[in-house]
Amino acid sequence: QVQLVESGGGLVQPGGSLRLSCAASGSISGMLRMGWYRQVPGSQRELVANIENDGWTKYADSVKGRFTISRDNDKNMVYLQMNNLKLEDTAVYYCNADPLGDDRYNYWGQGTQVTVSS
Repeated sequence: QVQLVESGGGLVQPGGSLRLSCAASGSISGMLRMGWYRQVPGSQRELVANIENDGWTKYADSVKGRFTISRDNDKNMVYLQMNNLKLEDTAVYYCNADPLGDDRYNYWGQGTQVTVSS
């Protein structure tokens, strides 16, 4: 079973940048869709960005133009480059692996905290 471990979270000022990494213990080449989600207390977990093996990507409207998702199947890594961070980006960010890309079967990491504060 693929195990996902996030890293790179921390405290950053508004307008700053942060790069999150997701390291998989196994191959992600068989995971059609990889993604990043985030969750704040009292709210449901929401999609930040998805990426499929053919390069297809999807971003939440709130992060378009600021965040970039990428994957390196050879290194079994997924990244989320976050630029121009805003206060509302504060959340726990989770790495996700969806083998079939159908939102039904998922693997999740334990999350990494991102706090944007002045």
